[in-house]
Amino acid sequence: MRDAVIVGAVRTPIGRRNGGLSAIHPVDLSAHVLRALADRALINPADVDDVVWGCVSQVGEQSWNIGRNAVLAAGWPESVPATSVDRQCGSSQQAVHAAAAAVIAGQADLVVAGGVESMSRVPMGATGPGTPYGEALRDRYRGVEGFAADQPIPFNQGIGAEMIAARWGLSRQQLDEYSLRSHQLAAAADFTPEIAPVAGLARDEGIRRDTSLEKLAALPTPFKPDGVVTAGSASQISDGAAALAITTSEWAAAHGLTPLARIHTAVVAADDPVIMLTAPIPATEKALRRAGLTLDDIGVYEVNEAFAPVPLAWLAETKADPDRLNPRGGAIALGHPLGGSGARIMTTMLHHMRDNGIRYGLQTMCEGGGMANATILELL
Repeated sequence: MRDAVIVGAVRTPIGRRNGGLSAIHPVDLSAHVLRALADRALINPADVDDVVWGCVSQVGEQSWNIGRNAVLAAGWPESVPATSVDRQCGSSQQAVHAAAAAVIAGQADLVVAGGVESMSRVPMGATGPGTPYGEALRDRYRGVEGFAADQPIPFNQGIGAEMIAARWGLSRQQLDEYSLRSHQLAAAADFTPEIAPVAGLARDEGIRRDTSLEKLAALPTPFKPDGVVTAGSASQISDGAAALAITTSEWAAAHGLTPLARIHTAVVAADDPVIMLTAPIPATEKALRRAGLTLDDIGVYEVNEAFAPVPLAWLAETKADPDRLNPRGGAIALGHPLGGSGARIMTTMLHHMRDNGIRYGLQTMCEGGGMANATILELL
């Protein structure tokens, strides 16, 4: 039986908005991480059957199949094809799922999966002319709490985060404490082995080593005047890219490559698109059911910190061990370069599993439209 294994995983540092990576075109940022992956994983780019590249705002500098443009910019052979995918924040996690499916099915032997987002250069929500929402969709949700039918983008993730906080009874204090934890864990972690420095930047720029509960408590709540979610308890607007090389155990052995982890289980789920950010809960249940595992079998959980209520509600529903959750911090501290975050999180989780001898790791991300991917890795 064919399987899907990861033989390399690397990422750029995460740059703050208008920070150290903002001068780099997203195609060039993608090309940098592709070259770094080939060097570190010892793969010959000519052997790559396909590149699946996640990107959310596929307009302007990120349009016209940024995956293919990145392959050419990296200097890889013109014979290497590529495609770009959009599953919102989970785009590069979906890219991994597509790569795994291709090698298991025998459609390919070696696929690179990853993604990029330069939110400094292509602002979040950029759509070009027109609106992505037609009248039939607006009619379906018109009048639903949290849905602003008169707005160009009527679904609002910040409002969704406030709705989650209200539904699960999460206080401002709890959100601030969780956000402080993210910065503290990220500040204590050593990300050096997973990062390919670029443009003189070798460390993630978003980590606030001097933040405190007092500083977080002073921030306003932009989504609701009497709300609990602030910029401090939300993921940072960021720039970055990440990539993984995926093949089969048999192909890896034949080419002298060392598998790092097996992609054990990969699923996607969907939930209410208005509250939007709750799908990691059913996605986790679905992944565990298909894997034949329980949460007790999982040594690390990566639940993307789009907003602090997301992992906290996930914890409340799953009753998971909070000490296993995002042990190196998350997007609140590191940043969330949308299309690159799924691959970034998987790269970080894989390195944590290797450093600590953890057999199984689970990653899940909330996504625009009320979706979520979930992936279980098995250390090899």
